[in-house]
Amino acid sequence: MSDPMIAYCGINCIECPAYVATQAEDMEALEKMAKEASEQFDMEMTVADAMCDGCLSTTGRQIGYCHECAIRLCAVPKHAETCAHCADYPCDKVEGFSKPGTPHRKTLDEIHASLSEAA
Repeated sequence: MSDPMIAYCGINCIECPAYVATQAEDMEALEKMAKEASEQFDMEMTVADAMCDGCLSTTGRQIGYCHECAIRLCAVPKHAETCAHCADYPCDKVEGFSKPGTPHRKTLDEIHASLSEAA
């Protein structure tokens, strides 16, 4: 398995279906994701909207939601590596996105704990 690429919110991008399909140039998987997201969220999502090179990227493709994600919009101007690196962790944005025990929250909690131990 490749090294993790942890997004601000704790999601491991290399395990994210949008990232995996984009990197593999799997248009069929991207079309399926766009269709399912369109139905699930009652919105029109295109294949281009489903493409993602990871939300940490400042260039390249990002899933359409990245441009309105409250966590990303908070972390980018703070130059935070992840939310776990922020002095305000865990904040309302993180709490609203992921409850303790979810995989991405566990990732953030582990990072935060390791940073606290190193200090």
